Amino acid sequence: MSTHDPVGFVDEVHGPVVDIACSRLPALHRALYAVFDHERFTFEVHQHLDEKRVRAITLHRTSGLRRGQPVFDTGGPLEVPVTPDCLGRLVDLFGTPLDGRENLSREEMRRIISDPPPISETSSSAGMLETGIKVIDLLCPFVKGGKTGLFGGAGVGKTVLIMEFMHAIVHLHKGVSVFAGVGERIREGHELWHEMQAAGVMPRTLMVFGQMDESPGVRFRIGLSALTYAEYLRDRLSAEVLFLMDNIFRFVQAGSEISGLLGRMPATVGYQPTLISEVAELQERIISTRGGNITAVEAVYVPADDMTDPAVSAILSHIETTVILSRDQAAKGIYPAIDPLQSMSRILDKSLVGQRHYEVATGVRSHLARYSELEDIIAMLGLEALSNEDRRIVLRARRLQRYLTQPFHAVKAHTGIPGVSVPLSSTLSDCESILRGDHDASPEESFYMKGALP
Repeated sequence: MSTHDPVGFVDEVHGPVVDIACSRLPALHRALYAVFDHERFTFEVHQHLDEKRVRAITLHRTSGLRRGQPVFDTGGPLEVPVTPDCLGRLVDLFGTPLDGRENLSREEMRRIISDPPPISETSSSAGMLETGIKVIDLLCPFVKGGKTGLFGGAGVGKTVLIMEFMHAIVHLHKGVSVFAGVGERIREGHELWHEMQAAGVMPRTLMVFGQMDESPGVRFRIGLSALTYAEYLRDRLSAEVLFLMDNIFRFVQAGSEISGLLGRMPATVGYQPTLISEVAELQERIISTRGGNITAVEAVYVPADDMTDPAVSAILSHIETTVILSRDQAAKGIYPAIDPLQSMSRILDKSLVGQRHYEVATGVRSHLARYSELEDIIAMLGLEALSNEDRRIVLRARRLQRYLTQPFHAVKAHTGIPGVSVPLSSTLSDCESILRGDHDASPEESFYMKGALP
């Protein structure tokens, strides 16, 4: 059969689901396409219904499709064009530009569905990745080549934090960033793109967007498409690659939509029965090899603030650093609004970060925890009602709380305050001096929104 002969014909169209009557059955996850009015519609095969029919999910709108329309085989799964020139660009699921510039070179193509590298080729997470952000480096350090979950609602600073991570990778580690916008609102995507250009990180960044109004098939695969670019940059440039995904919960929602459209029975709390394996398929490819590291930062929406939600639990099982963004912290003017008591990292261990870092982090956390316990008493009876020891702890905790704030490079245009990056060694020395009481006579305001102490 010629490659130009159709593999089948459209039999039924209902929503983003298309049933195709085939002369020969294409493999699962094979990309098929139909042409209508000079426009190409792409489908991905998800089910074999019987010996002659397959069920596929569309990756475009379905208006214009009709029964009897010929469907052609692309010869493989979805592919994207990969090239070193992809940096500085904004593309969609297929690698098509969204920034109004020329198309990417199609000389080299990579499949978006592929196996992770064999165990013999991978390298284990190698120590911590400094970000220059005091509260993160001290209390919930990133694992180099690991996965970090950024848990937070709307308006608590997820996007600003993500932009600052990009700045750190570009300027501190001379690496590159790949941003996957999963189900992004067009307004959010547009603002982020322009803010990243203003912050000067766009030339070392690739943005891959699957918008909220697109087919669930696009939102389900956009993470894998972006990850394919991250793998290419890791292998080609041997660089430190920061892979950012906002928001991985929308990937789970897209999988749930597809599962329902395919007629599968829902499982726990209405989620798809394939939830665990779908999350694993994405997460297990975020891996470092001897050639380079991929460090992932994933924004995670928590439904009803329930950390036991099946989707959140499935994501948590793969994550090594948990960063909780708190609305209470933001309300107090503490930015970044990271909860220092709930955020944690697997790497914060004496054998991994060293005795000094571990002891300083433990001391800071215990002071902040004691302050949190005494806040109600202070509000009702005042600071004078506390014992001398507790009063000393509270005053030092308030200085630490303010010290862990920091002006960011990413928002300099809005705040007028130049951003600062603080080396971990300076953060440890400063926290040690505050815990010792060297700054008990200094006013609290002198610690707020500063870099390292003078």
